[in-house]
Amino acid sequence: MFGLWNFDGGIHLPTHKAESSLAPMQVAELPKELIYPLMMRNGEKAKPLVSTGEQVRMGQIVVGADSWMNPPLHAATSGKVRGIEQRLWPHPSGLVGDCMVIDVDGDDASVEFQGTANYASIQPGELLDKIHAAGIVGLGGAAFPAAVKLNPQPYAIDTLLLNGAECEPYITCDDSFLRHFPHEVLGGAKLLMHILGVDRCLLAVGEDMQDAIIALEKAQSEGEYGNIHIIPVPAIYPTGGEKQLIKVLTGREVPAHGIPAKIGVICQNVATAAAIHKAITTGEPLISRIVTITGRGVLHPQNLLARIGTPVAELVEHCGGYTDSAQRLIMGGPMMGFALPTDDLPITKATNCILVAGQGEVIHDKQAMPCIRCGACATACPVSLLPQQLYWHARADKLDRLMDCHLPNCIECGCCDIVCPSHIPLVQYFRSAKSKVAAKERERLKADHARLRYEARQGRKEREKLERAESAKRKKALLYNTTKIQQKSEPVQ
Repeated sequence: MFGLWNFDGGIHLPTHKAESSLAPMQVAELPKELIYPLMMRNGEKAKPLVSTGEQVRMGQIVVGADSWMNPPLHAATSGKVRGIEQRLWPHPSGLVGDCMVIDVDGDDASVEFQGTANYASIQPGELLDKIHAAGIVGLGGAAFPAAVKLNPQPYAIDTLLLNGAECEPYITCDDSFLRHFPHEVLGGAKLLMHILGVDRCLLAVGEDMQDAIIALEKAQSEGEYGNIHIIPVPAIYPTGGEKQLIKVLTGREVPAHGIPAKIGVICQNVATAAAIHKAITTGEPLISRIVTITGRGVLHPQNLLARIGTPVAELVEHCGGYTDSAQRLIMGGPMMGFALPTDDLPITKATNCILVAGQGEVIHDKQAMPCIRCGACATACPVSLLPQQLYWHARADKLDRLMDCHLPNCIECGCCDIVCPSHIPLVQYFRSAKSKVAAKERERLKADHARLRYEARQGRKEREKLERAESAKRKKALLYNTTKIQQKSEPVQ
């Protein structure tokens, strides 16, 4: 039995999970089209690797980038590339940009996958290459490249932590995954332990996910999965946050500007571990994921195993369509999700939930009022910030003061929004302020780059001036010596 620790702040929320978790998981039908935004998580533009009119097969790489921070994207089914179109991106910015569109042919023809069950004989570095090539990213929502995270040099790792503590309301995709694919999750844990060279894995599951816990324990008794501990954790939001979960299970504090690897821990989502196991053992890349479709605005809330790139509209249609109470479409949960302007947008590798919200299902439905300085936001903050001060500085655009108040440490969990009696959308202010800080930093880097180029140019001009002067001096000396020699060699008259 493991002892559990507490983290600061956090709140108990109505879960609203039964709506989708009680319905059996279904496999979504093949979409009519696949949409792949040519946008990577770090803002870098991706490169199309197929041409307009080209026939592609399931598992074929269609989008890539020359960076380990941006794993490739594979066609989720077979079809013909319609071309690159300007479409809305599924992103909080609401930007319009290039998207690859593939018309699905319905054949679901696949490339030949090659995997290996005997991965223990493969070096970790080679496995990381395979994970990157399979396009695996974190499926908990952040979509951080899995191969990068699993290469924690120069830090020494002693614990693998698998995150199944699904704490945000409405979202049940991890719960569904654990209930339907427990062997794949445990197999993924064993594989990751081999890559990291650790002999301990802590698998966190929400204490309210009893069916998932039973499925995992049953699967564990049926196979040899090593030193994997299945640990129920309190259903307090945001226990599923990486730093919060590490504190709960190990008692260790991740440094404010550090990463979990610094304290010997690597954390991955349970679905990510299973996707890695599938990629290594079968050779199949990441082309699908479980998505929760829920809320009062959809007729039959449920979890769907859907192809990445499928338009949201087709998933909602699979769930019976919209109800009369549908008011808002949100990608993600009510706490950390963002509103979608249309259902023509596709799901991505980071999409864990589509919330079709009805009246009162999202906190921003309420009218904001002036701050009454009650301090409830500071009490609820899980990273011990002072949201009230951050709010004042954000409104006044005092970016330096925001940095003094540790704005980058904000995980945008929304706890402060929920408890605020004035209904102030604090997280919106913090996101906007982070964007301004990032823009200012980009301008600073641009200015520094321009200054360095100017200084380098001035230095080069000064060196050239000195070199010309030195060259002229040498020529003058040579001319003088030549004249002297000529004078000495001339016969005396």
